[in-house]
Amino acid sequence: MPFLRLIILASTLWFCGSAVAQRWIPYASATDGFRIMAPGEFAIEEIDFETEYGIVVPARIFSHENDTGRYSVTVVDYRDAQRLHDERLREIGPIYQPIYGQVDVRGSVAYAAKKIRDRASTIEYDAYHYISRIDGHQLQTTNPDQTRTFAAIYLYESRLYVIEATASPDIAPPGMFQQSLEFIDEDGEVITYRNFRDVYKVSGVVER
Repeated sequence: MPFLRLIILASTLWFCGSAVAQRWIPYASATDGFRIMAPGEFAIEEIDFETEYGIVVPARIFSHENDTGRYSVTVVDYRDAQRLHDERLREIGPIYQPIYGQVDVRGSVAYAAKKIRDRASTIEYDAYHYISRIDGHQLQTTNPDQTRTFAAIYLYESRLYVIEATASPDIAPPGMFQQSLEFIDEDGEVITYRNFRDVYKVSGVVER
């Protein structure tokens, strides 16, 4: 595993050295709580996202495509998930378990990672990661068309962040995009923690 981490670090440094040929700009969304280095202006699309447990929540996709590849940040808003699961519980009755609302949110990183694995031909890296002591996951995969995907997934305050860069195999790995994510508050200040914490808060659930 340490050897693989060295490979990732070397790939990132290689990419940063070649990034001068491409204009990278900081992009921030206080509404969605993130900042990232972007390869250009994002197109923004609002979509309905079906969760693993079959409810529909809002999501926003920030994407940019150029001759080096496709880059996207998808922010899935699970903050109303518990209410939607409670409505389903009232409709279906005892056959539906109340805990599904919490499980749907807590398992969202694993669900997003599975969707990336399912479309890949091979998986080169697949392991836990964190930013500012906020838990997440990173993947590097090769797709059937030989493009490579560099992905990072994090769950913070019941919002899921899926960062993906998909590039052709003949360019340097887009590590800057994958690893430049920062979480910010409504004033644009970077959020960081000195200790790990339980960030899987579900609306309507009181933790004791």
